[in-house]
Amino acid sequence: MTHPERRARPEATSAPDDSAPYRPAGFARAVAVWTVLLACALAAVFVALLLGSSDIGIGDSLAALVSPGDSLAGAAVYQLRLPRTLAAFGTGGLLAVAGCLMQVLLRNPLADPYILGLSSGAAVGALGAMLFGAGLVAVTFGAAAGALASSLLVFVLANRDLARLHISTTVVDSPRLILTGVMLAAGWGAVVTLILVLAPERNLRGMLFWAMGDLGGVERWWPALAALALIVAAAMPLLRQFNVLLRGDAVAATLGVRVPALKRFIFVAASIATAVAVTTAGTIGFVGLVVPHALRLLVGNDQRVLLPACAIAGGGLLVVADTAARTIVDPLQLPVGVVTAFIGVPAFLSLLLRTR
Repeated sequence: MTHPERRARPEATSAPDDSAPYRPAGFARAVAVWTVLLACALAAVFVALLLGSSDIGIGDSLAALVSPGDSLAGAAVYQLRLPRTLAAFGTGGLLAVAGCLMQVLLRNPLADPYILGLSSGAAVGALGAMLFGAGLVAVTFGAAAGALASSLLVFVLANRDLARLHISTTVVDSPRLILTGVMLAAGWGAVVTLILVLAPERNLRGMLFWAMGDLGGVERWWPALAALALIVAAAMPLLRQFNVLLRGDAVAATLGVRVPALKRFIFVAASIATAVAVTTAGTIGFVGLVVPHALRLLVGNDQRVLLPACAIAGGGLLVVADTAARTIVDPLQLPVGVVTAFIGVPAFLSLLLRTR
């Protein structure tokens, strides 16, 4: 006869393997991945400091990099190229991290700030502030408000349920959400065009380049790097919970994850990252889509490895794209958003065809 306790004994529930603490081998692998990516990013930064659209040769740039002095090459390297390169790294890292966060929130590899309209909404807020002659602080707050408003509109229009505004229930993981974001981005694009039409003639060229994504007029490089460091540092203690959230809300709640609070953090962090990136360099697309997806194919979907890797690889990718934008049609300079679009459109179509 079977003992009653044995017959009624429930099956033990345990956390997924990826929610367990790092073992030494797993941590060593993560460090190895980050080290390789950091080495590649530093190499991209080094090349970006040597190349430019001026008549300064690589040898002169290298000499100025070692000993700047008062030379023209030293001024070009340290006053023009270095701030722009650092801003590119911070902006690319923010966009890649925002894309990774949105893909965790929606459990959809097609989600990123550009596709879901966050970048376009931030651009509307920032350009609207510029149109009225606002300062940098107002432009930053306008971009943040536009990104948050765009996110809320995507969720409301896709779910048609105001109760889901607080993001405490399962967010729909369906093509409808992606299509809603794409259509909303198109609508924001029309608003951006209207703002450019109404803009004064003296500001039109700068605003147009900024709307296409441009790092040529960057004045402050440190906000992007500071925001990237703060967001990654705030997310690091939660990455094990991100892994559990990818298994579904019910599983995460069963394992003790505070799902509503975690989703709010992801939502706000992705919006802030997008807003700072857009304020720094304008609308730059597809970095948040290409980088997390490519790294996921290489290192897997463990967020403890993936999200910091996105911060490094995203920064390195945008540095490479900005270097190409500065040199590919020298002496003219392309908006960096054009270069990332040439990279991102084929990658997005490939991902779309491979995804059900």
